[in-house]
Amino acid sequence: MSTTQPIRDKKSLQSFRNFYRDRKEHLRNYTIIVMGLNTALRINDILHLTYDMVYQNHKVRSHIVVKERKTGKENRILLNSETRHLLAKYRKELIKTTMYQEGNPYLFPSPKKSGAPLSRYQAYRMITAAAKALNLGEHISCHSLRKTFGYHAWKRFFLMFG
Repeated sequence: MSTTQPIRDKKSLQSFRNFYRDRKEHLRNYTIIVMGLNTALRINDILHLTYDMVYQNHKVRSHIVVKERKTGKENRILLNSETRHLLAKYRKELIKTTMYQEGNPYLFPSPKKSGAPLSRYQAYRMITAAAKALNLGEHISCHSLRKTFGYHAWKRFFLMFG
């Protein structure tokens, strides 16, 4: 039985984070990975973010408020400067897309289904393709983004207070 794992090694994490920026340029995929690694949101919550949740008056919000789809809890999440800068860049590309212009409200709209977000399966394929290309092992999946955030936050905590 395979169990999803975090990316523990910092060099591997950096390579994974930047895979869709440096090796196989794809801004949407890069943005999804950075959002997952920097917010600890579940992939379903990331995919269901809407334009209005992230942008106000054409600018990236400093915080986003997300009602988690799995638990129903409402979270207010600070977007760090790296994430805000990337989301500002992503917005410039998003507003040019047909999906956005046709009124799809999602930050990561489905290219195939009108008015729907990108599918979890598509996100899974994107994440596992990067992990496979970087030889990170077979236990990297969408949930690895959340687990990686938690692992590195835990490590920083114990370095500071351990």
